[in-house]
This record gives sequence, structure tokens and C-alpha cells, in this order.
Amino acid sequence: MREVIHAINAATATTTSSAIPLDDATAVSFQFQRSNHSAGKTVFTVTLSNDGTTYTASALLVDNVANAISEGLTRVASYDTGAANATKVYVLDPVQAQSFKYLKVIATETTDGTHDAWVCIQRDR
Repeated sequence: MREVIHAINAATATTTSSAIPLDDATAVSFQFQRSNHSAGKTVFTVTLSNDGTTYTASALLVDNVANAISEGLTRVASYDTGAANATKVYVLDPVQAQSFKYLKVIATETTDGTHDAWVCIQRDR
């Protein structure tokens, strides 16, 4: 079963999503979007938790960057849109993230813009 959650919906200030349970998740992907840019930027960060209370940012977002096969996957902790409208897709590292029970998405705004984040979760049920 696949579930798409609009975790941050047209926010116009720094925002943290509600907790999203990761029960039975086999794959998790994200789409981050900044629109209505005039100045500033948005930084999207995914935080993870084992208890639903303490959340920590971790470099488990797999980035689609060009590199040599021998370099393996590139993992990052956040996505910085830079000073522009931008959209980017990431996946959560499927091996290392399996032990976490919850996630939250944070959009940190500098100056202006509209911020959206979608989380797509594939669950085995």
C-alpha cells in the first residue's frame, strides 16, 4: 500500500510537520518545493525519532547526484533550495532508516516564499 502525505502544505513561515508514523514502511520518499520566491531561501530537514518525543536530524536522505559507482550513495541531512523557486525529490536511506518509528519534516524559511513537502510511504500490510 502506498500513502502520500502533504506534510507541509503552503506554509509561509518556518514550519514543522506533524509526526508521521513509519510502521511497516519499506520505502519512504520526499518531494520538497519552494514557490513564490522573492528573496531568501528554504531549507528542508527530515528529523527521525524512536520514541515520538525526541527528534534528531540525520544524514539519511539519499541525494541523486552524479558520482562514480565506487563512491556509493550520497546522503545529506537537508535540502537548501538556494535563492530560487525549486523542487527536489529524495529517498530515505532504506537500510539505515528502518529502525526509526516516526519522522517530521521541517521547512526553515529565510525572508519569504511558500513551502510544501510531500512524504510518500510504501507499506507492507
